[in-house]
Amino acid sequence: MEQPVVIEENKKKMANNKGKKPRSGNSRKGLNKRNLFSGSISYLFLIIITCITIVPFLFALSTSLKGANDVLFSIPPQLIPNNITLDNFITVWNTLPIPRYLLNSVILTVFGVVLPLILCSFAAFPLARMRFKGRNFVFMLVIATMMIPGEVTMIPTYLIIDKLGLMGSYTGVILPGAISVMGIFLMRQGFMGIPKEVEESAIIDGANVWQVFWKIMFPMVKPMLGVLAILSFMGAWNSFLWPLLILNNPETYPITLGLYQLQGAFSANTRLVAAGAMIALIPIIIVFVAFQRYFIEAAYSSSVKG
Repeated sequence: MEQPVVIEENKKKMANNKGKKPRSGNSRKGLNKRNLFSGSISYLFLIIITCITIVPFLFALSTSLKGANDVLFSIPPQLIPNNITLDNFITVWNTLPIPRYLLNSVILTVFGVVLPLILCSFAAFPLARMRFKGRNFVFMLVIATMMIPGEVTMIPTYLIIDKLGLMGSYTGVILPGAISVMGIFLMRQGFMGIPKEVEESAIIDGANVWQVFWKIMFPMVKPMLGVLAILSFMGAWNSFLWPLLILNNPETYPITLGLYQLQGAFSANTRLVAAGAMIALIPIIIVFVAFQRYFIEAAYSSSVKG
C-alpha cells in the first residue's frame, strides 16, 4: 500500500522540477567576470596605496645617494641621481660614533622586545583562559587605558622615574615600555583562539597551570608573538622623545638621538640626514623581512576564526 504513495510523490517532484531551468553557462561567466572585476579593483587600490607609501622611502634613499651637484628638490622629483655616490654614508659614519649608537639601540631594543613578549603573555593568559569573577571588567578596564594619550602620562611617568633615581640610565628608558595594552590585547586574542580541548588534555595528563602556559599555550601563539615582536621592535628602535628626556650622556644615546645631532653638526644637510636615516632603517627592514610570515599567519588564523 505504500508503493503507490511513493510513486505519486516522485511524480509530483518531477513535475515541479520540469519548470526549473538549470544554471546556464552565461550566468557562471557573469559571476566570474564580476569576481575578476572586483579582484582587479582591489589590486589596483593596493598598488596605489603601495606607491603612496613607498615614495617617501625612495625619495630619502635617492637623496642619500646624491652628490653635491645633484638637485634635491625639483618638480618632478629626481629619484635617480645623475652621479650615485656613497660619500654621504662615509661622512656620517666617520663623523658620528655610529657603531656606539647602534649598540645602544640594540641594547634598548632587546629589552624592549623581550620584556613585552613575556609580561604581555603573563597578563593575557589569565584574561583569556582562566575563569574568575570580574575577568571581563578587568579586560575592559585595561583596554580603556588605550584612550589615554601617551603625552598625558608622560609627565607622571617622568616624575616616577626621577624619584626612583633612574634618570640617565637604560632602566629608566626600558621600564615604561616593558608592557603595553596593545600587546596584552594581541596575546589575549592568540590564547583565546586555542581550542579548549588542548588545555583539558594537558590537565588530564597531569600538567599544572605553569606547564600548560609555558609548554602548551606559549608555543602555539607564535604568530601573535611574531607580530608583537615586530611592533615592539619598531617602537623601541624608533623611540626618540622618551630617551631624549631620560638620557643625558651622549655616549648612551641610541641611533635616533645620535642622528638628531646631524641637524646641528651639518646645518641640516639633507643629504647627510637622509644617509643617517637609511643606516637606522636597515635593521628594521631586516627584522620585518625575517618575521613577515608571522604577520601572514596571524592574519590567516584570525580570518579563519572570524
